[in-house]
Amino acid sequence: QVQLVESGGGLVQAGGSLRLSCVASVGTISTYAMGWFRQASGKEREFVAAITWSGGRTFSGDSVSGRVTVSRDNAKNTVYLTMNSLKPQDTAVYYCAAPRAPGYLSLIRDSDSYGYWGQGTQVTVSS
Repeated sequence: QVQLVESGGGLVQAGGSLRLSCVASVGTISTYAMGWFRQASGKEREFVAAITWSGGRTFSGDSVSGRVTVSRDNAKNTVYLTMNSLKPQDTAVYYCAAPRAPGYLSLIRDSDSYGYWGQGTQVTVSS
């Protein structure tokens, strides 16, 4: 059982930066691949970024490529998403997610690969 809690969202001007955090309040995520997704109002959930359990590989979605960095501190049971050069179209609720099993995750960009989700944190980018 894993419970995830996101924080760090808020209102930011276009061009600004934010760092979101995701901590496991129950369970440990040190051996889990972790993903970040977002969902804007009226749109489908979208892959943002992911990181392997070791932190050795990271992945990002096409719409945020080059603007986001995903990292993790397994000692703190926390994963981070740093977003730079934010745009109004980045406005969404951001979720972190963990799969139901630790270790290697083949379809790391696929939301169906994840079984544990946080409650989300709102990011609003003003123009």
